[in-house]
Amino acid sequence: MHIVLVEPEIPANTGNISRTCAVTGTTLHLVRPLGFSTDDRYLKRAGLDYWHLLDLHYHDSFAELQKKYPQGRFFFRVHERGQAVYRLYIQSG
Repeated sequence: MHIVLVEPEIPANTGNISRTCAVTGTTLHLVRPLGFSTDDRYLKRAGLDYWHLLDLHYHDSFAELQKKYPQGRFFFRVHERGQAVYRLYIQSG
């Protein structure tokens, strides 16, 4: 399983999700732009010393991610200002 965060803005939320991914061996994908820096010095300051345990991938767009995983099944949960807007399930083919 892979977790994809598209244009994440809140570092604490991303940190919690990344911690869960590190513990469970789940791949994490971050789609730019990010609302925060993932430079090593900022991660250390935030206490994210498990960051090196992540199977982490960066993408410049969601289209780039889809191109890399053309057979992927994507399940979406979209939020706007903390409210779930809709759920969308897409399967290629």
